[in-house]
Amino acid sequence: MPTFSLHFGPEIIAHLTKAGPDDTVHLTLTLGRDDESAEAAPVLPKGPLAKIMKAGLLEAGTVLTFHQPRADRKGRAVVTADGQLIVDGHSSPFPSPSKAAGAVTGNFINGWTLWHLPDGRTLDELRSALEEHGKG
Repeated sequence: MPTFSLHFGPEIIAHLTKAGPDDTVHLTLTLGRDDESAEAAPVLPKGPLAKIMKAGLLEAGTVLTFHQPRADRKGRAVVTADGQLIVDGHSSPFPSPSKAAGAVTGNFINGWTLWHLPDGRTLDELRSALEEHGKG
């Protein structure tokens, strides 16, 4: 059986110490040989969120939330570097905001208008801002 060695950089340790008991922390492991540091290829966003991420309007690690008081539902998702959403309680990432929202609500729903950034804006507002900027 091989020996496994995990090394965490200071930025990861700092992030883990700030995480609360209800936070989900996602780690990506890469293979290296002995003491060589494995250079990970940069992860580029793809899919529906790619344009707003490439424009710098949405960053990996951003926590998105929604609250539907009438249905008594709440959701929380984290944006991955490749433009997917990891929803609390689900092991696999979702490729689009609507699929992620549907996983929480159990219904087909427009995730672009449902998910909110920490500052209150929706993903749809980011998409509109990008389109407006492109016209100018």
